[in-house]
Order: sequence, then structure tokens, then C-alpha cells
Amino acid sequence: MTPRSPTNPTDKFDDDDYPAYTMGRAAAMIGTTPAFLRSLGDARLITPLRSEGGHRRYSRYQLRIAARARELVDQGTAIDTACRIVILEDQLEEALRLNDELRRRTAGAPAQDA
Repeated sequence: MTPRSPTNPTDKFDDDDYPAYTMGRAAAMIGTTPAFLRSLGDARLITPLRSEGGHRRYSRYQLRIAARARELVDQGTAIDTACRIVILEDQLEEALRLNDELRRRTAGAPAQDA
């Protein structure tokens, strides 16, 4: 049996979903407190992964979402409302991306007879 070669550690550098940041580091990066990040988890905006020791770990994608929520809260929006806005913005962005993709696919497809 041949041992599997270890994954190259640098493969994770560009992975937006890799949970690389501890709660303290994540909070510092977006200029907030760990309690704010916990509240986003309670509101189900982001769900951090857990390390083997049970510590929260955040990805870059989650930090971008948290930073957007923080902007809204800093502007006076209630946290649960800010979370809903961020979720809707994310859904809209994904829908627009899918629309563009479908338009590109159908633009190159031959016309079909009705």
C-alpha cells in the first residue's frame, strides 16, 4: 500500500472557504469584538467551523460577510436586520451570477424551433 502524498500546505492560501482564522484574529481583522462574531453566529449569518479543540475558525469569505454586517450595524442597523440584508445581498449576487452564466450559454447555443 502506497502512502498518500501530503497535501501541499500552500494549496490553502487561495481558498476563500478555508477556516484559517481564530476568533481573536478574525475580530481584529474586521475591527470588532469576538462577541460581535458570536452574535453573527447566533443570528445564523455565519457558522464558523470548529478546530479539533472546539475553537471557532473563520474563513476569508465569512470575514467579508461579517465585515459587511459590521458596516450596517455601525450605520445604526439592528444586528438581526443587518444579517437579513447581508443574506439578501449575497443571494442577489449569486442570482445575478447565474443569470449571466445562463445568458452566456444560451448566446452560443443554436436557435431551437418552436
